[in-house]
Parts: sequence; C-alpha cells; structure tokens
Amino acid sequence: MQRISEEILSKCRALLEDGTADRVMGWENGEFFYDVTPAVFTKDTLDNMIYDDFCASNQSKYLIAESKKEGKIVALLKPCDTYSFNQLLKENRINRDNVYVLGIPCDGKIDVQKAAQLGIKGITGVKSVGDEVVFDTIYGEKSCAKKDVLFEKCMACKGKKHMVYDALSNEDQEPEKAEPNDLFGNRFAYIENLEHMTPDERFDFWRGELSRCIRCNACRNVCPACSCLTCVFDNPKSGVDSKANTDDFEENLFNIIRAFHVAGRCTDCGECTRVCPQNIPLHLLNRKFIKDINELYGEYQAGADIELGMPLTSYTKQDAEPSVVYERGGNK
Repeated sequence: MQRISEEILSKCRALLEDGTADRVMGWENGEFFYDVTPAVFTKDTLDNMIYDDFCASNQSKYLIAESKKEGKIVALLKPCDTYSFNQLLKENRINRDNVYVLGIPCDGKIDVQKAAQLGIKGITGVKSVGDEVVFDTIYGEKSCAKKDVLFEKCMACKGKKHMVYDALSNEDQEPEKAEPNDLFGNRFAYIENLEHMTPDERFDFWRGELSRCIRCNACRNVCPACSCLTCVFDNPKSGVDSKANTDDFEENLFNIIRAFHVAGRCTDCGECTRVCPQNIPLHLLNRKFIKDINELYGEYQAGADIELGMPLTSYTKQDAEPSVVYERGGNK
C-alpha cells in the first residue's frame, strides 16, 4: 500500500525548499495504519506524512489556529474540505495570507467499522482497485465493493472539484464544475422519510438516537462551523455548561442547540457523524436544516464561494414570511 503519492510529496517538498511555506498540514499514522490523524510536518519530518484511503478527516478547522502562527502553512485539502475552508474564510476565521492550499484528489475514504460489519477483520493492508477494495487480513485476502465501506460523508459527495486552491497536485483530474456523486441517489431521501413520520414517531426516533450521547464533545470539537472562542456549553454561568447528561432534556439540548448554531453555515462535511463514538447520525439534524433552507430561501451550498451572502444573515424581499414557514411546516 502506497503511503502517499510521490506527486503530492514532491510538491510539498518543493514549497518548503523554495521558502513558499515552512510547514505542511497533512496526516500521519496512529497506533494502527488505519488510525490516521491530522499532523503538521516540516522539512525534517515530511517523509512521515501519509495520504491514503483512511485520511477522511477535514483539515479546515485546524487551520484556524495554524493560520494565526508565524510563517505560511501548506494545507492539503480534499474537494469536500475546501467548502469548509471557504466558509471559514467568509467568517474571517482563517488568515488566508498564511495558508497555501494544495488541492489533492479524493475517491472516497474507507470506514474500517463498516468493513468490520461485513466480517472483514484483522486488516493489515488495503488497496483500491477500481470500484472494489481489496483488504489484506491475517485471515487472507478479502474484497468488497468500495461503496459498501465508504464513510457516509463520501456517499453524499459534493463532487471532485476544489472550491478554492493555490495549486493542484494533479490538474488533469480537476473537473470544470462540481458534479455531485450521491451514491444514496438523494442525500435528502432519509430526511424526507423522517418528515413523513408523525411527530410522536419522529420524537421517538431522535430520543432513541440522542439518548446514546455521552457528551464527549467530539462532534463539536471536530466541526469547522463550531469555531467560537468560548462555547456556550463551556460557560458555567450559562446553565448548560458541558457535563454528563442527567436527564432527557439535556440529552436533546446539546445536539439540537448545536445544530441551530451551525444552521446556514454547515457545509455537510459529515465530520460530526464520522467521529461520534456512539454512532449517532448527527449529520441528519444539519441536513434537515440545509434542506429547509434550500426550500425556503433557494438553493444554497455553504462554502461554495466566499462572496454570496448567507441566507440566514442576509435579508432580501424574497425571504419566506413566517406565515409561509408555518403553513409549510405541518408535521415536519
């Protein structure tokens, strides 16, 4: 299994050597080869950098802090990451002058938990072969369709075009426009199923999901849209400061309030669901708001650019009136 393409590595090395930047934001292996984590590299450590089928994490949020430091950092951003990067630029959270965006390709990232659910365990290596994934395991070679082991965020991919970059690792692979590659067929299909439930059924669904929340804050900490310097859930005077859930109300409160706070700004990067240790489909809350915004204010993709006004913070005469919202609501 190739750790990283020589094409990406050589471009990063050249940017460090010619003084364009003094460090690179990439990924490194953890305890296991599929246990991948974001990391910062210099000339001396660059050979430890990897980019493979397990590098699913969105790098954008880390650039909030990194871009405030002296010097310039090369950011390896996948197409989906650039939406979050743009959104953070729009909110003045990233110092653009201190970031050199190197757009890198992505064909979807593998969720090792999904592989385990298919009975593929003891993995020692993996390689993608077209639409198939071949795993080397201690029990021999196993294979499956790649779509069966992709992260949910990759199943609803917004396309292979980077929304922002200073250079591309492979310009020949860059499409002219973003073409969504939704393996679900419609990323809002499950939302529509929930909308057709009765209020009691929908409440029971979310109670069943949110009751598993352990308030670890992983979703908040990884979310690019959660970039407040001080979170309300960390303020002991707020009455909702972060603590273990003690009743049903608190189990609902944290996740629902967080979803409201990122409404209109969430790029649907899916990081919240990816990192949740309890496997709660948190992205569904955000995706519901995205669907509502599209229907009430017109099609809008957060992070597609940095110029277009955000629907919930930009007033127009065409905005939906409260009566329209209420009439539309029904059981939704």
